This record gives sequence, C-alpha cells and structure tokens, in this order.
Amino acid sequence: MSGIIILMGPQGAGKGTQAQLLAEKFSLPIIATGDMLREVARADTALGKQVKAFQEAGKLVSDEILAEVINSRTRQDDCRNGYLLDGFPRTMPQADLLEDVAKEQGHRITAISIDVPRDLLFKRLAGRLNCRAGGHLYNLYFKPPQQQGICDVDGSELYQRTDDYPEAIAKRLAEYDEKTKPILNYYAESGRLYEVNGTGSPDEVFNEIARIVAREA
Repeated sequence: MSGIIILMGPQGAGKGTQAQLLAEKFSLPIIATGDMLREVARADTALGKQVKAFQEAGKLVSDEILAEVINSRTRQDDCRNGYLLDGFPRTMPQADLLEDVAKEQGHRITAISIDVPRDLLFKRLAGRLNCRAGGHLYNLYFKPPQQQGICDVDGSELYQRTDDYPEAIAKRLAEYDEKTKPILNYYAESGRLYEVNGTGSPDEVFNEIARIVAREA
C-alpha cells in the first residue's frame, strides 16, 4: 500500500490498540507526534534546537514546525509504503499542512473514525484503575479486581489517575469535539472518511478497520 492512515476518535475509543494491530498486520510504522518531538529535541540540529526551546518554555510547537518534523520523519525508508499517524492532525491548520506533506510524498490520506457512545467512553475512562507496582490495568465496569482496591496479580494498591476523574474526562471530550469535528467533516466531504463502530471487541473493531485499509491499499 502507499498511503497515510489516520486513526481518529476520542480518548477511550481504542486508537492505541488498533494502531498496534494495524502496524503488525500491514507492516506500517506508527508515527506518534509526542515521541517524535522528544526524539527530535534530543538531536543537535537546527530543528531540534527549535523544538527544545518550545518544550523548555512549556509551549506547544507551532503547526509549521510540527509538519516539518513529521515530513522529515516520514521521508525515511520505513515510511515509503505508508504509515499510521497518532496525534496528528488535531486542528484544521494541521490537516491543511498534512495535505502538503501527503502530496509531496505521493501518498493518499485515509481517515478512520472509531465511534463509541459517550456513556461507554465514560465507563472505559472513569472506570480505569492502575496498579502501583506492576502497572496492571483494571476497570470497575468491565474488569474489576477480585478484591476492591487491590491488584489480583501482586497485591499492590490500585489507583485512579487524575485525568480519569469525571471532570477531567468531560473536559477532554469537549476539547475533542471542538477541535476534531471540523476535521472529520473535512475528510467526509472529500470522501476520505470511514466510520467504524468501536463498541465491539478489539478483534471485531480491528477486522472492520483492516478491511478498510486493505481496500485502500
């Protein structure tokens, strides 16, 4: 295949799981903007120094610099046949810049939106519990521990991250709606958006996404 796959959906939709499965099946690299920016900032280059300056100032890098970083990374050999984007684009200006990147590289863009009802998203996120010792994961609604607040594996304390509190979740979902809906509409209008039901098992969701990616190959 020769294309750019964008997995879209709010927190809790399962994008990370699906990205890993797609990467394995189609031998595509996952381009995660957060990891990439940290790597670039460590490099002794003009671009690396720019990114590092933004990070040290506690600011987000500009859309133009982010596009340049992505373009530089995705020119490497492992991206020749396409790649998965994680965390980009998040705004319409970023979507516009990605069009330039795709055109320069000769890739087409396919956006796949994983749709999950809000009540299920809240259960997935607000129900999450993390093990302090071994990082084992639980969910109060779908995978509760045998003993309340205690990890089944190592007996350590289970805790909830602050960004999984209901107030934090509501804020994150509102931000997603505000910034991402215009992008979804943009790809839908150009016939490049596929919507996938994200309420099934990870395997069921993956099979549907894999069929879409295979068709676009």
